[in-house]
Amino acid sequence: MTEAISRRSFLRASSGAAATVAAARALLPGGAFAAAPGPEVTGATLGYIALTDAAPLIIAQEKGFFARHGMTEMQIVKQASWGATRDNMALGSAGGGIDGAHILRPKIALYTLGTVMQNNQPTPMYNLLSLNADCQGISVAQAYADTGVGLDSSPLREVFAARRAAGGEVTAAMTFPGGTHDLWLRYWLAAGGINPMTDVNLIVVPSPQMVANMRVGTMDCFCVGEPWNEQLVNQGIGFTAATTGEIWRHHPEKVLGMRADWVDAHPNATRAILMAVMEAQMWCEDMANKEELAGIVGRRQWFNVPPADIIGRLRGDVNYGNGRVETATGLEMKFWGENGRISYPWPSLDLWFVTENIRWGYLPADLDMRAVVNRTNRADLWLEAASELGIDTRDFGPSRGVETFFDGKVFDPADPGAYLASLAITALS
Repeated sequence: MTEAISRRSFLRASSGAAATVAAARALLPGGAFAAAPGPEVTGATLGYIALTDAAPLIIAQEKGFFARHGMTEMQIVKQASWGATRDNMALGSAGGGIDGAHILRPKIALYTLGTVMQNNQPTPMYNLLSLNADCQGISVAQAYADTGVGLDSSPLREVFAARRAAGGEVTAAMTFPGGTHDLWLRYWLAAGGINPMTDVNLIVVPSPQMVANMRVGTMDCFCVGEPWNEQLVNQGIGFTAATTGEIWRHHPEKVLGMRADWVDAHPNATRAILMAVMEAQMWCEDMANKEELAGIVGRRQWFNVPPADIIGRLRGDVNYGNGRVETATGLEMKFWGENGRISYPWPSLDLWFVTENIRWGYLPADLDMRAVVNRTNRADLWLEAASELGIDTRDFGPSRGVETFFDGKVFDPADPGAYLASLAITALS
């Protein structure tokens, strides 16, 4: 009972959604939460990349939310790249690797199918929770500032064509084939009439190395998460052509993904991890906590990045680096949303990522997309954890509805084929 009261006290101290959770919990019998089965184990090993959207995992550790739910031996371990995350996920903690991670959402399906794994060996995974929405960036080298390129990439079409005609090469960087940054970059280029399969050379660069590579002229543009776009601007090396929230408002980004075998063996521990991360998301969402959040994740043991390179876009203040400065844009990184709508892992959003991977030839055109989503999306576990926290889950279901992109394209989860047919540039053409 004392523990339940302390949790309620914490949640009341946070604003918005957290206060709602506290009120809901207060209506339940005093022993409702105390009576829940304890976790089978007290720890798991989760990986993360030095990106701001890993913040809920870091905050859950730093603020004691994991311990609050009985997970006192959690390990949150930095990964050098998304490739390293993949390899460590295949090992699992029993083999010296990791049980789960802050992960690019499409990789749940790609790991499970074995598409990107060593020797194509499947590693079944579950999407448990959406860590964040929005706030990735497409950055362009300073040399292109006079082209006027922005959300519309078409000003680069003739410039890139001239470079190629003169025998040069145009290089665009992303963080992992088929991952979110790859897909945002391809979508942005294709919407402006630039074919990412033929008009640029797409390369893979680890997120923390993007700024250094552009500094030495390795690439012309890149897509990555924060804080690297903001750091690029602060160092005067390049500018942000567009934030990904401008491409697709409230788009999903990273998830908490875990090995299916670990989750299946530890359902109570999984629920405890989910509740801890959800509480951390509520804390991260509170605008009053942004400065502290930037200070925590910027520490040497986490990102080793100055808080000044993190705080602006956490608040929705965007210095694009090309003379455009916007404040209170609504493009800040979102961690929780109204009643957890950002955190909830909508299956329909997984379906879009599978569809886009088919678009670019990473997955076969005849893939049973819905079967893959049904196999990997565990929204049911999110709902269980949310209910235990006292969150009203009546409005959550399999679909967030029809999604609309900046160029007018529409994705209806009921008809992914129509979306694919509407796209002028695809690997299916």
